[in-house]
Amino acid sequence: MDESHAIARLKRGDLAGLETLVRLYQVQALHAAYLILGERPLAEDVVQAAFLRVSEVILQYDDRRPFRAWFLRSVINAAIKAAKRQKRLVSLDADPGEGQPSLEEWLPDPAPQPEEIIESAETRRRVWAALERLSPDQRAAIIARFYLGLSDRETSEQLQRPLTTVKWWLHAARLRLRGMLSPRQISAPQEFGDPPQE
Repeated sequence: MDESHAIARLKRGDLAGLETLVRLYQVQALHAAYLILGERPLAEDVVQAAFLRVSEVILQYDDRRPFRAWFLRSVINAAIKAAKRQKRLVSLDADPGEGQPSLEEWLPDPAPQPEEIIESAETRRRVWAALERLSPDQRAAIIARFYLGLSDRETSEQLQRPLTTVKWWLHAARLRLRGMLSPRQISAPQEFGDPPQE
């Protein structure tokens, strides 16, 4: 069953439509929520609640708009709210706990060479450590723009924030990430608010 057929069935109250939508978007939604939250159980809760909400409000969905964008907006917004409620950032440098996926499970490399595995695993650890230091809003903007591949305008629509705000979040996040990920920062990390050395 394709997306439009699944949505039509769900609008008629047939939950088989929701099952299809879960199959189509669960992985991407879970990755987006996890990238914002850094905690798999919480990300799973957010995504599950988002799918349940879809079944409740599907009649409000406008078929002329892309479902993926509509749904992922709700996932991203729910993840931001959950991250702000947590008022903490989970360290992604630590070994994953029981039941937690490793970095390699979440961001696998397609057929990497052995020397690339070591280098890319270290790079991912550094990127995760840098991402966790961003605010939830900045993380959401970075994830929407670069992980989901949305334009600045689409990111603004997804996050339901003015384009200027989103551009500022992206600019500030890129500066922070550049500073935290520069080769000089490996041995002597900068303070969170310090501007990067050019």
